[in-house]
Amino acid sequence: MKTNVYKTVSANSNTVEKKWVIMDAKDQNLGRFASKVAKVIRGKYKPNFTPHVDCGDNVIVINAEKINLSGNKWENKKYVSHTGYPGGQKTIYANQAHSKSTTFLVSNAVKGMLPKNKLGSLLNRNLRVFSGESHNLIAQKPTLINLKDLK
Repeated sequence: MKTNVYKTVSANSNTVEKKWVIMDAKDQNLGRFASKVAKVIRGKYKPNFTPHVDCGDNVIVINAEKINLSGNKWENKKYVSHTGYPGGQKTIYANQAHSKSTTFLVSNAVKGMLPKNKLGSLLNRNLRVFSGESHNLIAQKPTLINLKDLK
């Protein structure tokens, strides 16, 4: 009797191929763009995806200041933080956060879409966000990803 034998390939840190990629945030909706970035960082577009391993790529996001928020989210979207002291809750709106730091909206949205554990902290280090076209990671020879190719 002839049978086909299939092996389940599980990636580890020695077998993973990590690349550097550039993603342009110009005129992109924040949530949809952040979910695609999180999937690339996680490695879900790769055929050897393994949930408990960092098998994703390093992502460089450019033009973060030109991100788009739909509706009234510039005035209504809140970011709440707490200092840990009584009465230490702070609220800031999206337009205020964007005027303080033009990269905060993108980096916070992507961080929220990564796992909430040690792996998520490790994966968050694979994200670099820049406002404007220029970045200081030319030595890594990143390739530009077309967002329309990603589903």
